[in-house]
Formats: sequence, C-alpha cells, structure tokens
Amino acid sequence: MATHYPAETLSIEGADAVAFAHAQFSSEVTALAVGQWQFSAWLNPQGRVRALFHLARIADDQLLLLLRGGNANEMADALRRFVFRSKLTLRAMEPRALSTGPALPAQVVLHDEETLTFGCDTHSLIVGAAHDDRWRLMQLRAGWPWLPDQVLNELLPPALSLLRLQAIALNKGCYPGQEIVARLHYRGGNKRHLHCVVLSQAAIAGTTLRTDERDIARLLDVVEVDKTFEALAIIADESLDIMTGKNLQISDDGMHMQLRSSWPA
Repeated sequence: MATHYPAETLSIEGADAVAFAHAQFSSEVTALAVGQWQFSAWLNPQGRVRALFHLARIADDQLLLLLRGGNANEMADALRRFVFRSKLTLRAMEPRALSTGPALPAQVVLHDEETLTFGCDTHSLIVGAAHDDRWRLMQLRAGWPWLPDQVLNELLPPALSLLRLQAIALNKGCYPGQEIVARLHYRGGNKRHLHCVVLSQAAIAGTTLRTDERDIARLLDVVEVDKTFEALAIIADESLDIMTGKNLQISDDGMHMQLRSSWPA
C-alpha cells in the first residue's frame, strides 16, 4: 500500500512568534531551545485535536511546524484569526518530499537552504530530500500518530497518547481546549486509546472497522509489512473486552486483527 505523505510545513516568524505559539499550542513552547523540536498540537475549544505536528525552533524568533496530517495553508489561515496585534508572520510553504535519514538524537533539528532534518533517535526525518517512506513503519511502531483528514477535529489528546509524547503540558497557562485536557487527565473519562495492530488484509487510513454492527477501531496510518498490514488504531476500551487474547475477527469484512502494542493516554 503505497501512501506517500508530503511534508506540509508552516513557518511562524517574528518578535511574538514564540509567545503566540505558546498561547495557541498544547506544549511548552517557551521551553524549546533553538535547534530543538518537540511534539505539539493545536486543539479546538472542545479539546479535540485539529492538528498534530513536530514544532521546531530554528531561530530565536522563528518556529517551523511539520504537520503530521492536514494542510498547512488551511492551518495558517485558521491561525491568522488569532494573531490580532502580535508581531509575526505566518507562512505556509509548498509541500515537499519526506524521506528517511540516518540516526540522529531525538529532538535535534538541522537545517540549511535545501533541507530540514528532524532527529528521531533511531533515524531522522528529512524534509526536502528525495522521497522514501521507510520512516513510516519505525514511527508507527513507536506510536507516533499521523492523522488522516477524516479524524481531524475528532480525537481527544489521550486517545492519541499525546501526554506520553510530551505534546501536552498540564502546568502551563490557558490554550484552546486546555480545560478539557486537564479534566480528562485529573478526573478521567477518556474511553479510547492508541494501539498498534496487525491486519490480515489491506485497509485505508481513516477507515472505521466494525464487527456485529459495533465500531471496533479507527485506523490512522497503515503500512504493508511482509504481506500483512500494520496500523495505528484508536480502539474503544470496551472493544478490547470482546477480543480473544490479542486477536479479533472483524466480521463485517472478514479481516483478522491482532494487537501488537498499546499505549496509555
């Protein structure tokens, strides 16, 4: 299944760039050093994830976002509604190729006039080099979600394990959706979690798997591996109760699903 993801990138530059991003995004943006990146998210007022991204600080007054799903132009247009008098420029860049590079320490960012490289520990993710998608399976197995269009504005941060990825800060000031994030963390209530699954047949990212007229799993990225298919999936906790061990037959389409890994919120 050859799904190629382009690099959708967005620049936020200016004297107020960091303060603006800190007020809008869910991570500790002001703690981000130049030459480093962190996971972050932009939530809607209901606390649902409208964008997930690598947030890199490439200069004192410049941030660059690599979106993990979604459209940079649309996100830039939506963010501009909140700029008001802030001194900054929002600029969506032309989509570029994404490729896999050599191992580089996690959270390190390297850039030149042609490429931008994100260190991911066992490998690196390069924006602007010749395309290859070997990075997808490594990041899928690490539980790094890539969001198809169908799930944007749908999923709560705990369902994507964003606290584990340090994309959510619980002790910073207000940002969109912050009250919902805090309530879910301290009082509970999230009933869907992130899992890596192995599927017996091909499926499309964004698909909902059903059995006996029940929604079982919402698929995120799907990668073919040795005639099977691995996927990140959001699975309702109650659906795990009907599984035999780590296996489940998806009766509606004859698919067999096996749990490979699971992550807490």
